[in-house]
Amino acid sequence: MKFTFGFTDDPFDKPPCRGCSSYLTEPYVKCAECGPPPFLLCLQCFTRGFEYKKHQSDHTYEIMTSDFPVLDPNWTAQEEMALLEAVMDCGFGNWQDVANQMCTKSKEECEKHYMKHFINNPLFASTLLNLKQAEEAQHNETAIPFHPADDPPRPTFDSLLSRDMAGYMPARADFEFDNYAEWDLRDIDFVEDDSDILHALKIAVVDIYHSRLKERQRRKKIIRDHGLINLRKFQILERRYPKEVQDLYETMRRFARILGPVEHDKFIESHALEFELRREIKRLQEYRAAGITNFCSARTYDHLKKTRDEERLKRTMLSEVLQYIQDSSACQQWLSRQADM
Repeated sequence: MKFTFGFTDDPFDKPPCRGCSSYLTEPYVKCAECGPPPFLLCLQCFTRGFEYKKHQSDHTYEIMTSDFPVLDPNWTAQEEMALLEAVMDCGFGNWQDVANQMCTKSKEECEKHYMKHFINNPLFASTLLNLKQAEEAQHNETAIPFHPADDPPRPTFDSLLSRDMAGYMPARADFEFDNYAEWDLRDIDFVEDDSDILHALKIAVVDIYHSRLKERQRRKKIIRDHGLINLRKFQILERRYPKEVQDLYETMRRFARILGPVEHDKFIESHALEFELRREIKRLQEYRAAGITNFCSARTYDHLKKTRDEERLKRTMLSEVLQYIQDSSACQQWLSRQADM
């Protein structure tokens, strides 16, 4: 048997007794051989020798209680926890409210004990200092060096750079699109003596303006979500794919507004992977048709195939030279064409 620090004072924070299912109050008993989960019994069930499944009455056990001093002989561990919870609930300095919540100590006792053991305690002060120094050292090690930001580009309206950036203005972090939509509203004024037709016409103009605003917002969302602000950078990223995947990318771009940006990228990446797999399967089928059964022989085959293709190209060039050697003008044209290559 040994004494162990228990749960909080709130009985709802503890599991119920396994014998009578009542809420546990300290002290109570915990079986040292059963669990997890912990096998807890109230004193009444423990004295009756309650047994359940693998739990036997002769198992070793622990007495769970908080009724022992920790920092002060006149303060139990349960009261220490109650004091800390009361200070968190009522705020530091509201000692009368803290004492009312604790119910076992006066205002002066709560203030004196808290200031002595939790504020002016040199052990806690040194611990907090060490934690602060460790935190500062960690921040110093992981500090990000500061670099001044470049001045954002400021393209003029309807310029080539502005069109490449889809009308995005970095200095304003906004788009320039359909900027004259508000012009149709500048002369509209709703007055009481408007006729029904004129009033309906003004309402229609406002509805048209709202639809243009929705279209403006829709285009902004598509461009931002898909990262189309810098079109040239987007085109450079496309070039990392094979020609077949680039053509698919160009074809499927119009459907990007239907799919989300992540789904669209997954679709393109899956087709790029499919293309790579098809090309690899075709290469392996070529090896199998040539009677190659291991990759060592495949490397030799690729080297010989490359050499054979180079020799074939040289023979083709020689035949072209022999074809044009009789005609001086044709020979001169062929030489100039080879020089340009």
